[in-house]
Amino acid sequence: MTEYEHSRTMPALPEHVFDQAADVDQMDAWLPQELHVDAGEPPAVTVHEDRTDQDVSALLRARRDQMRLEWGTREQGGYTGWLQVAGMDSGTSEVTVHLSFFEEGHDPGEQAVRTALDRSLQRLEEQVRLRVDNAAG
Repeated sequence: MTEYEHSRTMPALPEHVFDQAADVDQMDAWLPQELHVDAGEPPAVTVHEDRTDQDVSALLRARRDQMRLEWGTREQGGYTGWLQVAGMDSGTSEVTVHLSFFEEGHDPGEQAVRTALDRSLQRLEEQVRLRVDNAAG
């Protein structure tokens, strides 16, 4: 098993960050660009991965009371992950994403995962800023 974790501080309240991250209809705006989520009937979702051109059955659970998203593949058990939002001082939040790959074939490699996590969290921050700015304006 291979695990990766990456965090980023965002200038917004944890509720705002979590609401943006957990919005299934908006996930394509911040997930790695090669992943696309179709909500289906939550918690069941379908994830399309451009790299393999496959649709994979997955589960996605949003636990708002814990400010946590959890996901993973259903049949194959290839990977799982979670996103945790924690409030910090002065209205900022820290977002941590953790990925676990159980099969080598699902792990795209350390550099690819780290780059994807960093870019995804950057895009999530951009989406949060847009949402907060639009709500304030």
